[in-house]
Parts: sequence; C-alpha cells; structure tokens
Amino acid sequence: MDINPIVLSIPIYFLLIGIELIIQQISRKKIYRLNDAVTNISCGITQQLTGVFLKIVGVGVYYMVYEYLAIFEIPSNWLTFVILFFAVDFCYYWAHRMSHEINLFWGGHVVHHQSEDYNFSVALRQGSFQILWTFAFNLPLAVIGFDPVNFVFVSALVTIYQFWIHTETIGKMGFIEKFMNTPSHHRVHHGRDPKYIDKNHAGVFIIWDKMFGTFQKEEERPTYGITKPINSWNPVWVNLDHYVWMWGYLKKIPKWKDKLKFMFYKPGWFPEYMGGYQPAPEIDKAHYKKFNTLTPTPLNLYVLFQYLIALGATAFFLFQQANFSSWEKIAFVVAIIATIMNCGALFEMKNWVWLLEKARILALSAGVIALSYYLNLNHWFIIVSIAYFVVSMSWMILLNFSVNKNQPLVTLKES
Repeated sequence: MDINPIVLSIPIYFLLIGIELIIQQISRKKIYRLNDAVTNISCGITQQLTGVFLKIVGVGVYYMVYEYLAIFEIPSNWLTFVILFFAVDFCYYWAHRMSHEINLFWGGHVVHHQSEDYNFSVALRQGSFQILWTFAFNLPLAVIGFDPVNFVFVSALVTIYQFWIHTETIGKMGFIEKFMNTPSHHRVHHGRDPKYIDKNHAGVFIIWDKMFGTFQKEEERPTYGITKPINSWNPVWVNLDHYVWMWGYLKKIPKWKDKLKFMFYKPGWFPEYMGGYQPAPEIDKAHYKKFNTLTPTPLNLYVLFQYLIALGATAFFLFQQANFSSWEKIAFVVAIIATIMNCGALFEMKNWVWLLEKARILALSAGVIALSYYLNLNHWFIIVSIAYFVVSMSWMILLNFSVNKNQPLVTLKES
C-alpha cells in the first residue's frame, strides 16, 4: 500500500469538495461547473498516474545525490523536522517562481493555472511534466544531508497544505496573513490581471514573497485563468498545448541564441524582430467570457458514470500499484487516461470521440475478461465486465443517435 500522505489525503480532498458543493447549493452562488471540475480532477489523475513512472526523477535523483554527495548526516528529530519543513517550503518558493519566469518550465506548471474557476478542485489540477523542471531545486537539501524519506514526507505535507487555499469561500484572515499563505493570497496568484501575474509564489509561508519582492495583496476580485485560454476539457491536450505552441514559434525563430532565449526567458519574450516582449494584456471585464460548452443532461450523466468508475480505478491503482508489474501498471494507466480523455472530448462533443469511446468500451471489457481467464480470477470479474459492456455500449449508442454531434461550442458570460 502506498503510504504517500498525498494519496492518503484523497478522501479528505473529496470531502472538502463536497462541502463546497453544499455551500454552492445553499448560497446559490456558482462555484463549480461540471466540465471544469472534471477536467481539473482529470489533470490530477493524469499527474498522479504518470508520477508513478516519473518519481524516479524527483525521488530517485534526490536519493542518489544524498547517497554520494551529502556533506552531513543530519539526525531525524523534531528540530530537524521543523528546519526541513521551512527549507522545503523555501525550495518550493524558488521552484514555483522559476516555473512562472522560465518559458520552458511554465509549460509544466501552466496546467495548474488554466481553470477559469477557483475552487478546491483547482488544487488537484497539476501538470504531469512539472516535476521534470522543479526536482533540481530540492537537491541542495540532499547535499546538506536531509534524509530522503523525511524529505518525501515533508514535501507531501507542504503540498497538502496548499489544498485548502484554493477557495473563494474563505475571506481574508487577519493576522495570519502576515506570515502564512492563505486563500486570499493564493487567489491573487491565480489571477491573470496584469497586477496579479507572477505574484505570491509561496507554498506555506508568505514570508518568502515579502522577502523577495513578489508579494501582492488581494484588492479587486481576480480574473482566473491564463492570458491565452486553453479552451479544452481534454486532460492530455492541456498538458501538451504550451509545448506545441512553443515548438511552432521555435521553428520560426532563425537564430539559435534567440531560440534559447525564447525557451529560458520569461513567458511572453520574443526577439525584437518578432515584436519583442508581449506583456499580459488588460482584461475587459465587462465583456469577459469564460470558456464553456453546453452539453445535454443525458451526456453529462454518461460522462459522470464513466468518470466515477475511473476515479475508483485510480484510487485502487494508487493504493495497490506497488503490487503490480510494470506491464500491469502501464495497462492500468493507459485504460484510465483513455477514459478521462474521452470524458473531456465528450464534453466538447468532438466528432471522433463517438467511435473512439465505443472502441474503448469494447477494448476495456474484452481486456478484463481475457485477463480474468488468463489469471483464473473470480467469475464475478467476467460478469461485471459483461454488465459494464452492455450498459455502457447501449447508453453510448443511444446518445450517438440522440445528440447532435455537430452542435457548436457555446461560451457563457461569467456569472
């Protein structure tokens, strides 16, 4: 069983999301949209699943540096735990800040900022590639001699802390805001208003922003999202979009020196002969519209049905993945990511998704049945797989006939 505190905290995350949904019902204030929330959580699923394979980068390299380059052998006690907590948060500040100030790194972090809503589900929206650009910021702790097990545990606590600050249901918190990161401070960080961009990078302690000149207090309500809206519910595409966009411009930039600058300078930097630096534009709030798609209720219910199954499979996989072989892990990850990718495409009612979803249902059901025979599993696996196939395929065929696949996307004005 995975003892990662982040994985163990999943039930608490969904409990808090449930509380926010209750607040939405009572206050009649629109906090969640189904398509946006599903995409947010799907990005979290994708990040956790790919993290099973990429953890060798974050944890493995830290362990190797600790083993061969550690200067001191720091004992494990309450004092070093406190010091390590501050040190991890300090390293997080710089990793986070550089993820905003280096274009290549921004491609890994931009996923977290794409949502135009601000609620607890946004905390789960994480980029799958971010670890590739941020792990090195923690290596000085390994050189100093902080034990890898303690480092992983404390890093998880720093991450868990940041869940509760992704909400608009908590206002300003007075004295605590002088030194701790709070919902008010972090709302600023998610704003795409020019005055809010690249501010408040702290994880736990806002003191780092105040010390290094990146603090901004919350004034008017932020407009959430990124300056180039993603306009997609596909959790795979949202991880790739920025890099595809960068590749397009890299091919247009003739000089290698400028190509490197484009990759490692601040997002928005271009050579002078391509227009120079492009700062974040002002927002016309009177005409601002969130990206949204109107989908029929039967289709939403179908997506929700498939999504709940994917959530259950993800939780099972994350808790049990240590018991799986490499090929079993790959099969699990591909099946789950294919499911949530199709859920996003169904929200957008892409023409190609109707055929792909039927193929997915068939492949998944046949795969589980074949595996049940091969491993001599309980016959209930076969019965459940057949039932899943019949229900899902029948539902999809009915939807395919009843839903207008060519319905255009509809954007709704912000409420």
